[in-house]
Amino acid sequence: MSKTPFIDGPEDGPLLLLAHGAGADSASDFMQQMAVLLAEQGIRVWRFDFPYMHKRQQDGKKRPPDRADKLLQAYREQVMQVDQPCVVGGKSMGGRIASILAQTEDVTPQVRGCVCLGYPFHPAGRPERLRTEHLQSLQLPQLIVQGERDAMGSVDEVPQYSLDERLLLRWLADGNHDLKPRKASGHTHEQHMQQAAHWVADFVRRLC
Repeated sequence: MSKTPFIDGPEDGPLLLLAHGAGADSASDFMQQMAVLLAEQGIRVWRFDFPYMHKRQQDGKKRPPDRADKLLQAYREQVMQVDQPCVVGGKSMGGRIASILAQTEDVTPQVRGCVCLGYPFHPAGRPERLRTEHLQSLQLPQLIVQGERDAMGSVDEVPQYSLDERLLLRWLADGNHDLKPRKASGHTHEQHMQQAAHWVADFVRRLC
C-alpha cells in the first residue's frame, strides 16, 4: 500500500487529519466509513498510516505499535505537510497520539484542535493505568466521542477522572470501543457513526 495519504471530501473543505487505531490501518471499514460520512458533510479528511503499519502491509507480519514518541513524530510529520488550518484526530490509539500532539508546547500553529473517536482512557482490563495526564489542562479544544460501555473508558468511569472542564465529551448510547451498540439497545452502528460524524463535522467547522 502506498504511503500517500487517503484524502476524501472537497478540496476547499475544513481539514481533519485522522489516524488509525492500534490494530487496523487507515483503510479499515471504520476509517473508510467515517471518512465518507464526514466528506458528505463537507469535511476534507486526510487518513494516513503509521510506520509500523506500513511494515505490516509490506510483509504481512503483525507488529505492535511503535513507542509513543515515534508515533508522535510520525503524526507531526503528517501535520508538517499541511498548509492550512486543521484539526488532528484519530480512532483509539490514533486519537490518543493526536491529543498528545495537540497539547504539546511546539504544536504547529495550523493545528486548531483535536478529535478522538473512542479514546483509550486506559488499557482494557487495566483501569488503574490511566492515560489522562495531558487531558487535565488543555491548550487547544478537544472533542471525544465515546461509547457508553467502552472497555477503555465507560460512562461510569470517565466522569470520575480529573479532566479539563473544556474537554467536550459526547456519549453514544450502549456503544462499545468501536461505537457499536448491541441490537437489544434499539440503536444501530450506522446511526452511531452518523451521529459521531455530525458531532465531529460541527467541531471541525467551528475551529477551521
